[in-house]
Parts: sequence; C-alpha cells; structure tokens
Amino acid sequence: MPSDPLRGKIVKTFKLHGLTLRSDSSTYLQSLLRETDHAEIDGALSRIIDSLTNLNLPSAVIEKSMLETAVSECNDDVKPENSDKVFNVINVFDAPKFKYNNEKKKLLLDSTPKSLFGTADDKTRVTKDRYTMVMQRTLRHKLFVPPVIGAPRHSGSSFTLQTVEQVLGTQAAHTKSIVLGMLVQIKEGRYSIEDCSAHMECDLSSAKFHHGMFTEYTFVLAEGTYDDTKNVYKVSGIGLPPPEPATVSRNYFGNANFFGGPATSGVGSIAVLKEVELQNPNTMFVILSDVWLDQVSVLNKLKTMFRGYSKSPPYAFIFFGNFTSGQSHENSIQKVKDGFAALAEILSNYPEICADSHFLFVPGPSDPGPGPSLPRPPLPTSIVEPLLKKLSKPHLCSNPARVQYCSQEIVLFRENLINKMCRHCIKFPNRDEELHVHFAKTLLSQGHLTPLPLHVEPVYWSHDHALRLYPIPDVVIVADKYDAFSVSANDCLLFNPGSFPKSNFSFKVYLPAFRKLENCEISDTM
Repeated sequence: MPSDPLRGKIVKTFKLHGLTLRSDSSTYLQSLLRETDHAEIDGALSRIIDSLTNLNLPSAVIEKSMLETAVSECNDDVKPENSDKVFNVINVFDAPKFKYNNEKKKLLLDSTPKSLFGTADDKTRVTKDRYTMVMQRTLRHKLFVPPVIGAPRHSGSSFTLQTVEQVLGTQAAHTKSIVLGMLVQIKEGRYSIEDCSAHMECDLSSAKFHHGMFTEYTFVLAEGTYDDTKNVYKVSGIGLPPPEPATVSRNYFGNANFFGGPATSGVGSIAVLKEVELQNPNTMFVILSDVWLDQVSVLNKLKTMFRGYSKSPPYAFIFFGNFTSGQSHENSIQKVKDGFAALAEILSNYPEICADSHFLFVPGPSDPGPGPSLPRPPLPTSIVEPLLKKLSKPHLCSNPARVQYCSQEIVLFRENLINKMCRHCIKFPNRDEELHVHFAKTLLSQGHLTPLPLHVEPVYWSHDHALRLYPIPDVVIVADKYDAFSVSANDCLLFNPGSFPKSNFSFKVYLPAFRKLENCEISDTM
C-alpha cells in the first residue's frame, strides 16, 4: 500500500524539530490539513510547532490533546474578530520573563513570582542574566561562528571568544584574545573586565574605542593580550557586542510572544494583524514629552493641537511626563491634580477626540511615585480622576511601558538617560558620528534600556527583565530632555520626541502603516 505523502511530510517536519507524533496525533493533523492548499501547508505546520513549543512540553512525544490546544491557539491568532489584539498597552510589571537555557539553547518562560523586595540572589541574577542574553547572541554572530569542517577557511573570517578564566589560564605570553565581559571598577580608578568565570584588571590606555558609549556595567568585546608579569590585560581594541535583528532572534528561538500581551505568538507573524495595519494608512500616534500641565503656555498649545485634530482624531496620544515644570520636591500632588483637571476641561470641548482616541500617560522621573527605581508604576488613579471621566480609552502606563499595535511592538520609556550616560562614560564617543547615534547603538547592542551601574540607575532586581530590548522591538521611544532625534538600525526605529515646551512646542507623529516619523510644531501664528 503506497504511503500517504501528506502524512510523510507531517512526520518529517516534526522530526526536523525533534518532535515525535503518536499515530492518533498524525491522523488528526492529516484530517485538518487535507483540504489546505499545498503552498500553505508548510506555514500551517510551522505555526502549530511554534504554538507547541510555547506549551513547555514535558517530552518530545506529542499527544493529540497537545495538538488540539496548539491548533486552537493558532485559530485564535488568525481570527479577524479578535480586535482586542489590535492595540494593547502592557504594564511591564506583567511582562513575561524568559531565561536562556544553555542546555536546550532556548528561551524558556520563567514563572517564578516576582517581588519588589528582591533577595541577594535576585541582585546577582541581574548582571548574570544580562550577560547570558548578550553572550548567547554574540556566539551566533557570523564573526564568531566557527567554520564548517571541510569548508575553505578564509583569513580573518572567524574569531574565537574566550572567557576571562581561559585568558588567565593561558600559558602563551602575549597571545591575542577576544573577551566578552562587563566593565567594572573593583578597585578605585582601575577598570576590570568581568564575566561569569572570573575578572581581570585591564589597561585601557592604548585601547582604540569603537562606536558607542562605554560606561561602567557596559558589556564589551575587548581584544588584547594578558601580561602575566603585571597581571594586567592590555586592551588594544574595545567595541560593543553586535546587535541581533528580531528576525534572526525569532528564526532561532521560534515565534513565541516574548513581548507580552494577549497574543499567544509573536504578533509580527500574524497575517491578519499585518493586513489591518496596512488597511489603515491614516492611523497615527501623536507623541509629546514634558507635558507641563502647570504652564499656561503649554495648555494653550494643547488647545491649538486638539483643535487641529478635532475633525480627524488620531488613533492615540502618547503623553510623557514630567507633567509639571518644577523639580520633584516642588511637585505636590495637588499641583499635578490641578494640571490634569485643566487638561480634562480642555478636552471637554472636543468630544470626538475623547471618544475615539486612546490616551497614554507615562510618568516622568519627577512625577509622584515611590522613588527613582525602575520600572515605575503608573500614576495613581486619584491624581487623574477628573480626566479619566472624560476619556473613553485612557491608559495609565508604567515606565517603561510596552504597546502592541497590530504587528508592531513599541517600547515607551521616559528618562533623562543621555546626560547620565555621558557623565559616566569611560571615554567620550568620537565625533565622526552624532551623540544620539552612539546612544542608540549602545542601547540596541546591550539589549537593555539602562546599561548603567545600579547605583546610578536603580532597578528593582526581580523586574530587570522589564527593561530588556530583546528581541529588538520595532519602535523604541526614549523620551529625554535631550534634543529630538531619530535613528533607524537593525530594523528598529529609536527616537526621542524632545521636550515639548523647550523645543518651540514641537512633537512627533508616528505613522505605523508606513513605519515613518513626522516632525510637527505648533507655531505662534496658529
């Protein structure tokens, strides 16, 4: 009796992923895919396998019940009526945490309960987890992948990464090596490179610094030689680890939802959401930072802006703090409440905007909150209560926050980060590129929003994963008091809208259908 080609294809595809189907499981899949167009079978099998890997399978043998669950999740992802998946604002305290498993070479969901009051182990895991995430992707980069046995070897085409322990244990004096580690000051004024194996003091006096901002706690690739007579690693060149585009990360780890939100798989792969995105070319996000609601000039400009958008309300307004102009000790709760009450009064004149537009409020460093540690919780509801009564779609966001719109992942972050990184740079970036380009490259390379020491940028230890930029999202908005800028790199748009009152009342408009950014300004003549 001739074998069924569809059954053979199903069994072969699952075997390629290390999975084995029971007989009833294979029969079940055959019945589902029998009427499917031949060109779509590969895609359907790929989505089912991705859903299965998200289930944390107890073994490689697939039962029929597991398949039914995976198929149900795939069907949910492609239903057009799932409008709740078009736009979602994600509190980063609820964001999933994934840990890299070196044995399985996979990112596995860590369901350990998180607490604001972390333990000493949590603090240790902050740097260890950051290092592991950077190391695993660096080892996959073409510069560090060893050549295939039997293939012609080209000079300089591949390098070998060594651990600090390996460098310290080498017998050959002055042998060049490349190390991935974290820059730290174990002794005052003396920098060392540290990884999970050991640490060694390094001499940076003759080092050539490549592009980026190199601060303490930054992970770097250092090339040099170890001088065992002085017990010092003489660095000749230092650079940032190469970032990895999200498409490469997802090709390796599968299509799980690493970002958060209701989707069971990465939204970038959901065809229906991509169609919705393209079918709405007029969708726009209006983005302002430093919306000082205690300043009459700011309120007047907001009136002008709302009047201009009243006939065609944007899909969303994203307002970053600070929401008052003074320093934190001057920002009494009553002052902030009065500012939001004034904003509510202005918006009451524009019912179309109140009904149709989403409003996102991201607190700034000087806004009321528990302290400087990140991530910051949303603004208290009691402070913005008059405004919440006016709006149909308000969102009080954490800082940072995550937004999923159709197939795009967007990170919102409000922090005066550029000045902090400049103050703590070991060597100021070279002038052949603008400062904001160095800044953007550093964030994407580190895969983290705050590559700074914990005493400079405090982080809740068990929530450090909420500040990750891995896999790299589609858009990262870093609202900073620094001048506005935008940088596109590694399939990511990273930009700063600039301070609304300090930049002649300019702001940004993001068009997700075209993935483009527009500069806008409210002039005095308007």
